Formats: sequence, structure tokens, C-alpha cells
Amino acid sequence: MNIVFDLGKVVIEWDPRHLYRKVFDRADEMEWFLAEVCHGAWNLEQDRGRSFEDGVREAIARHPRHAREIAMYDERWMEMVPGAIDGTVEIIEELHARGTPLYAITNWNGDKFRETRARFPVLSRFRDIVVSGDERLLKPDPEIFHLYSRRNGVKLEDSLFIDDGPKNVKGAEAVGMTAHHFTTPEALRAELVEMGLL
Repeated sequence: MNIVFDLGKVVIEWDPRHLYRKVFDRADEMEWFLAEVCHGAWNLEQDRGRSFEDGVREAIARHPRHAREIAMYDERWMEMVPGAIDGTVEIIEELHARGTPLYAITNWNGDKFRETRARFPVLSRFRDIVVSGDERLLKPDPEIFHLYSRRNGVKLEDSLFIDDGPKNVKGAEAVGMTAHHFTTPEALRAELVEMGLL
């Protein structure tokens, strides 16, 4: 069985709040900013391949009074990524030691992914990482799963996909993959043991 991991919030911790808690004095101001200014749909366009320069420009045009805070989303992006999720890293290392074929499919801006990759040695355990920003394809688009399959010569039905997003889990199941909705490393480990993969 090939095992395919999502990266953000599964293998690597990511949350813009890690940065913006340092920027805003009040939690409600931070939440408004992340809901109305640099919101999820806006960030997803960078994951689709839009440059952060263009994304920042677009957001500033909408909310010029927040130009400084918007620019930080690019300039201080690394502060949103405090580290790896240790429990998942341990699972990946165990699977790698067993010779399990490991892959990843991630919604991640290509430039930011390349900046981040060197920080996380665990990423070298994957035989291939499909990065949405480079391919201009976002999960759960079926084509990103088919790209993984074609590029690596593997069958979707022989792959287990692990993701924290319910839509992405359903998207993987729709193309014939087995899928696990990630909540904690402990729950993932229990599932892998039950499947005989650990």
C-alpha cells in the first residue's frame, strides 16, 4: 500500500495565528483580519500558484488601512510554521523503516514550499511531493490525484491518503483512494495498526 500524506496540519504545523497573535493586541481583531482580509480563500489562490506579491497587492487594494499587516503575511510567513508535528513524524519514520512507499500531495504555494523544505528533514522520506502551487491544481480537484498516480506509476486504488480536510478526504475517495481524516497522530497510528500497515 502506498501512503500519501497531506503536509500542512498533518506533518507540519501551520496556522497564521502563530504570527498574528504577535501583531494584534486583541484576539477579536486578529480573527476579523483572518476572516475578512487575509482569509482562507485569498490564501488558497497563493496555493493555486498566484505569487505572494500579487496576493498582497490584491489584499491591500481591498483594505489599504491594513497594508502593514497584509505585507507581513508574506514577509513573516515562516512564523506561521513553528515546527513539525512530532507524532506524525514518528509514524513516517516507522513507515519508512518498513520500506513503505511514501508520497505527499499538498496545497502549498510553490515558492513558500521551497523556502520551507530545508527546515524539515522528514520531507526527504517522500518519494514524490505534488505541490499545488507548482501544478496550479488544488485538492480536492480529481486531477491532482491523477497527476500523483501518473507521475509515480502507482494505482489510486492501491493508495491510502491522509488529510485533515474533509473535502480533500472525500475527493480522494471519489477517485478510488482509501482515505483517513486526520485529527491526531494517535488516531492515525491506531488506524494504520488496524490496517496492518504499522
